[in-house]
Amino acid sequence: MAQSEIIVGLDIGTTKIVAMVGRKSENGKIEILGEGKAESLGVQRGVVTNIIQTIDSIKKAVAEAELASGVEIKRVVVGIAGQHIKSYQHRGIFTRHNTDEVIEQKDVDSLIEDMYKLSIPPGEQILHVIPQEYIVDNIPDIKDPLGMMGSRLEANFHIITGQISAAQNISRCCQQAGLVIDDLILEPLASAEAAVGAEEKEAGCALVDIGGGTTDIAIFQEGIIRHTAVIPFGGNILTEDIKNGCSIIKNYAELLKVKHGYALPLEKFENTRITVPGLKGRPPKEITLRNLTNIINARMSEILEMVNYEIVNSGYKEKLAAGIVITGGGSQLKFIKQLTEFITGHESRIGYPNEHISGGKAEKVNSPIYSTSIGLMMMGFDDHTREVVLEEPKVKQHSKKTKGSFWDGLINKGRKFFDDDETKL
Repeated sequence: MAQSEIIVGLDIGTTKIVAMVGRKSENGKIEILGEGKAESLGVQRGVVTNIIQTIDSIKKAVAEAELASGVEIKRVVVGIAGQHIKSYQHRGIFTRHNTDEVIEQKDVDSLIEDMYKLSIPPGEQILHVIPQEYIVDNIPDIKDPLGMMGSRLEANFHIITGQISAAQNISRCCQQAGLVIDDLILEPLASAEAAVGAEEKEAGCALVDIGGGTTDIAIFQEGIIRHTAVIPFGGNILTEDIKNGCSIIKNYAELLKVKHGYALPLEKFENTRITVPGLKGRPPKEITLRNLTNIINARMSEILEMVNYEIVNSGYKEKLAAGIVITGGGSQLKFIKQLTEFITGHESRIGYPNEHISGGKAEKVNSPIYSTSIGLMMMGFDDHTREVVLEEPKVKQHSKKTKGSFWDGLINKGRKFFDDDETKL
């Protein structure tokens, strides 16, 4: 395949690692060239906890994606998530000296750069600085100040931080797997890019990405990101509850969740029984579907109550005209939409990335579990200055050098306006 602008999104999740290869088609959509998926063995709640296992999983996913796409992957756009992610609101002020000239991009860049100098707790790093609205000489609610006259440029910013060690561990895993990180992006922002429409963002909506280890939230209003949060529970906690509540092994608990899991208990489940094979010659165990559903409902209700708390805490609960978009592996749980509406009081839908993808492989990856990896690709295409080198498969000689340092890349990507976990459900 000839060299072209091809982007690889690498979703390092708690239950799976996905490498998605794509390029822009003539109609502006993403043409999926191939994808690779591997079980994630070294990640807990979105954070790398075992370097060796994570490297092996990344290599497997990348190798599968290379085979499916026919290209050799050297550079990736990586997602970051986890309980350590925090967000803040802050106002920045920049005084212009050349007041006889209009506001230019360099003035906006200077204002954004100042935000990276904010004092934050030790061990944390600013990942994203996202402008929300600008103020020019006390004139508020300006979406784009370029071309205006004024001496005082202000802006309200949504600032997202994460642990330096978490980003460093992701960087090390990718480097050891022979990859160069072009960009590091907060996963709920990537998922929103793929699963939420522009009209929904304008009207106001909340993205809820239910992954294996975490549930990520991103709230939009008037097309702007207003609030982000990470809840440290996902589909894996459901599996754990089923395992303990039914006294069965984890593998059987996962199968029960996937095949017979419901978010809402129904009366017809009362007399329905599921037989689970016994261990080592022991007799099979019978579990009522009602009991299984009650276990799932209790935990999922708790997670959605936390989601509702974050929505209320954001101050935008009454401004979500487009309701809630649920994506990620956990969105495949039966009746999750109805339970979400019952707890939050907002209309909900399941978010698929089908609006932005095309080509023969589009149907294969049109699933909520791929929202993050496809969103990472889409956000990667926003940076047209990136040099991506993908070649015909051959003996790999991955370069570990970049145009700038990894941390330079972290800072540079924060200047953009916008920045899966999967539960096996």
